[in-house]
Amino acid sequence: MRILLFLLTCVSLLSAAPLKTAQLLAAGKKTIRIVCIGDSITGVYYHSGGLRAYPEMLQIALQKIHPQAQVTVRNAGISGDTTTGALKRLERDVLAHKPHLVTIMFGMNDLVRTPIADFQNNLREIIRRCRAIDAEVILCTQNSIVESPQRPGAKLAEFTQAIRDIAKAESLPVADCFAAFEAVHSKDALEWNLLLSDPIHPNMAGHKLFAETIAQTITGQKTSLADIGPPLPALRHTLALLKAGKPVKVLAMPPYDTLIAPAIQQLYPKAVVNVTQWPTEGQTLAQLEEYAKKVRTMAQDLVLIAVPGSLPVQKPEAFHKSYSWIMNWSLSFGPQQWDVIVALPSAAKTKLSTEEQQHEALARRLIDAQDLHMLAGDASALTTLLTQHINPKTDSL
Repeated sequence: MRILLFLLTCVSLLSAAPLKTAQLLAAGKKTIRIVCIGDSITGVYYHSGGLRAYPEMLQIALQKIHPQAQVTVRNAGISGDTTTGALKRLERDVLAHKPHLVTIMFGMNDLVRTPIADFQNNLREIIRRCRAIDAEVILCTQNSIVESPQRPGAKLAEFTQAIRDIAKAESLPVADCFAAFEAVHSKDALEWNLLLSDPIHPNMAGHKLFAETIAQTITGQKTSLADIGPPLPALRHTLALLKAGKPVKVLAMPPYDTLIAPAIQQLYPKAVVNVTQWPTEGQTLAQLEEYAKKVRTMAQDLVLIAVPGSLPVQKPEAFHKSYSWIMNWSLSFGPQQWDVIVALPSAAKTKLSTEEQQHEALARRLIDAQDLHMLAGDASALTTLLTQHINPKTDSL
């Protein structure tokens, strides 16, 4: 089945006409408005750290390609949505903003709820209504996924090809994100897996690939977002509370349960810091993942994750699953409502064993892919590192 999916990515489409949006971006003389409509893969959710997703990264990518460009990208992704729901909210969420360009990414929910003929008709109607206000349109295929009985590969391939076929019939460009993901998969299955937050949703590494693919479709130029780190300030929610003189509630894994309050009080001596320990001693990675499921109900202001490096090394895929879900469950479901930072083992232990180094290398990649700030360094730098995260003068790492 994987071979079939990969072959479908190789289908060539007739070239659509060059986008006027690309010319306007290159000219840099007016603000270009882009709206990205889709489901939870488009919207800002915990999968990519809760602060941004590919629409926000697309704006960065376009401005890297055209530094003089004036561009705003609006994220119109809603969890659980389908093309049917998109039609109901199209005026409010897309057309009312008078976009120059609309990107459309649907299919992951449609394939389990919408007959493919209805899916195709809905896409055509969305396209028609966007064109009616002189907005250009790009159709986007979604990422490839870990197959399941609910979302079998053959059905995903059918909906993916339907998107390409409609684009060809409507003379529209396609940002073939599915092909981009499958190109990674064909070279290295683990690298592909590391683009995902769970079997369906990409993490920020996957969202960067989306944004790079869409930006190239718009401009015809390649760019890389590999150098773009998580947004600053690192602890915007915590900072706001401290500056307002309000108490801060912290959930922290050791040793940060004893270190975080003194570090904060070095900067804000009168700060009230209430710390709850997230126990790790004697816990497996799976048990830490299970504990994480209750974090959203605990009403914390700051969650500090520090998975011990001494845990037994698992296969990378198993480590990825549990570690990602420890971070996923620690974030609010939608846009980030509290702060989350993740500490590497080396931040609390100067010398790591070979196994701990393997743990740290993979953890570092997963933290980056989640678009979260990390604590890294040695034991002597712990207080400094924590202080840098909450420094009211720099608000940065």
